[in-house]
Amino acid sequence: MHGANLKYRVDFLNHKRYHSLRFHTPDGSTDLTVGLADQHLWAGGGTTAGNGIYCQPNIPTEECFTTPHRDRVNGHVAASKPLSHQGTLMENIRCKFKDGKIVKATATAGEAALLELISADEGASRLGEVALVPHNSPIAQSGILFWNTLFDENAASHIALGQAYSTCLIDGEKMSQEELLALGANESLIHVDWMIGGPTMNVDGIHADGKCEPLMRAGVWV
Repeated sequence: MHGANLKYRVDFLNHKRYHSLRFHTPDGSTDLTVGLADQHLWAGGGTTAGNGIYCQPNIPTEECFTTPHRDRVNGHVAASKPLSHQGTLMENIRCKFKDGKIVKATATAGEAALLELISADEGASRLGEVALVPHNSPIAQSGILFWNTLFDENAASHIALGQAYSTCLIDGEKMSQEELLALGANESLIHVDWMIGGPTMNVDGIHADGKCEPLMRAGVWV
């Protein structure tokens, strides 16, 4: 049943073909528009493995995720959970994006490590993934911070700095790096997820013509 619900969400998002997503909170701490890569493809839940067997590669799994456009991210965003990366805890991360790139980044703890992370290479300050996760997921409701991204990413909607997934573009696995870049997929040596969702997060899907539709309100699917 859970897998079927995720498949429904993924199919719905792929059918909609949104041009961008807007994340915004009532207190104004986050107002971020994430443009989606041309020919982006949403994924999540079960998949067919290389041996032809259908499986759930990640358990627990709550996310629907896709590839942002590396040049079409604008606004500001506040992390909703601490990020533990390579032994350093980064707390209260806040970033400002302009034309896809982080132009300002702060944290109340671990700021030096954050600045080093986003300077790792040219693509490290741009997004390679955006994911939608409802706040009523079991991981979120547990109230536990696991200090492990594979668990914590199932507690909140999130974004990832760095490398994009070619599998989140239509026929992306068959494309050269140049073709992927032309569609907006980011390239980097890093891929680091951090949580931005929570009980006050609202998410809108925006079409190419500017039409806006609610996807999440107060952290829960509409």
